[in-house]
Amino acid sequence: MTAVPVPPIPTAQVVNGAGLLGELCAAFTRYVVFPSPQAADAVTLWTAATHAQPAWEHAPRLAVVSPLKRCGKSRLLDVVAETCHAPLITINATIAAVVRSIGADPPTLLVDEADTLWGTRKQADANEDLRGLLNAGHQRNRPMLRWDITSRSAEQLDTFAMALLAAIGELPDTIMDRAVVVRMRRRASGERVDPYRTRRDAPPLHDLRERLAVWARAHLRDLQHATPAMPLEDRAADTWEPLIAIADLAGGDWPARARDAAATITQAEAQQEEDTSASVRLLADLRLVFQAADADALYTSTILEALHRLEDAPWADWYGHPLTTRDLAKLLRPYQVESKNIREHGTGAPRKGYARADLHDAWTRYVPLHPLQALQAAEAAGQPGNGHVADQQRPSATSATGPGDVADVAATPNPSATALTCDVAHVAEVAAPPGTNGNGWHYDQPMVPCAVCAARTSNRAPSGRPLHLTCAARATEGLDHE
Repeated sequence: MTAVPVPPIPTAQVVNGAGLLGELCAAFTRYVVFPSPQAADAVTLWTAATHAQPAWEHAPRLAVVSPLKRCGKSRLLDVVAETCHAPLITINATIAAVVRSIGADPPTLLVDEADTLWGTRKQADANEDLRGLLNAGHQRNRPMLRWDITSRSAEQLDTFAMALLAAIGELPDTIMDRAVVVRMRRRASGERVDPYRTRRDAPPLHDLRERLAVWARAHLRDLQHATPAMPLEDRAADTWEPLIAIADLAGGDWPARARDAAATITQAEAQQEEDTSASVRLLADLRLVFQAADADALYTSTILEALHRLEDAPWADWYGHPLTTRDLAKLLRPYQVESKNIREHGTGAPRKGYARADLHDAWTRYVPLHPLQALQAAEAAGQPGNGHVADQQRPSATSATGPGDVADVAATPNPSATALTCDVAHVAEVAAPPGTNGNGWHYDQPMVPCAVCAARTSNRAPSGRPLHLTCAARATEGLDHE
């Protein structure tokens, strides 16, 4: 019986790296709809890079996130699991099992439904060790130390391994900062993909995986000493370097595609971070607007006009144009705050606007008013850091900050505290007598929060509203000005 000849294993000289990456990218786009061509290229390069982990100084994470379910994350993970190097699924795995599975030639960690690990404070506390492992494992020589009871000695366990994390919503910042981020979305009605079935579709993917491994392992030394020209800097460069090194090794159009993907995705994440921080600033400014208007609900047009007038705020020039109704809704959407039909001040025709009650939860969670911060804000706004109390132009500043300062100094053993205490003691001598200053402002009222900055004050504007003088000068229309 004649033996069937076995085809030779492809060598580095005959393997077409660019063609392999093209096959891998085609396999991904056959089963998954990506948000952009750059995202597909990034996942392709990341998967190929897992086969050369011993060559890398940094192990980039691949964060596959989406705002909702059914956006293709699990299908993407399926294809990665069949094409990456030594996949290790870590769902419900203990930290001890994971860290003992990592060695000199580490597996590829795949974490599905990662939002269940850090979605709440309780979950985050329970999985802090896993987060620490993922952070430390981004760079070589960051071992995890454990005490071995049997040998009564310290054990250094490797943490270096590439990892994919799929989640609904955001992952912890420390993980996102070390990751290539792909933000998935639901397929549109005209977008089609092939159904994936493991028995039918996995064998061709396994063949592709073996060819990728042969090609990458044949070039480990070259990849280890590679110094690709990077379009990024700092940690972003560390994260993307393995992907760009693989692209340079493959040749063809992949070097340009890799750098385009790196620049595009990194810039998009920077924009995402800026929008997130901008939304927090918006919440704080909305609180000022509502406090200034002393209203339970405001029309959207009223809110936008007030935001545009705020000094040192970005809303009057928001990416080349004033903040619009759509911009406002987009920034508030992550906080589950939406416009609805309201009557401003309880009168007038119903129009689209926002209610103070709907914003209260977001204010409490993301821009809480800390008592000490409120005191410091009031002091910075209208009271010099040094000098005698009698020199101040705002009588209310002494009543707003005096008690807190006295309490802090009294607990300080420093002898210089005596002089500070004496300064505060002069408050009684210079305090304005009951009545007004001749302009209708009252200073003899009970201490209550200022309507703008929320620091306590005894000032009352002619309208009767509690206000610091400087806050009144900065307030929007509808308030008494200094």
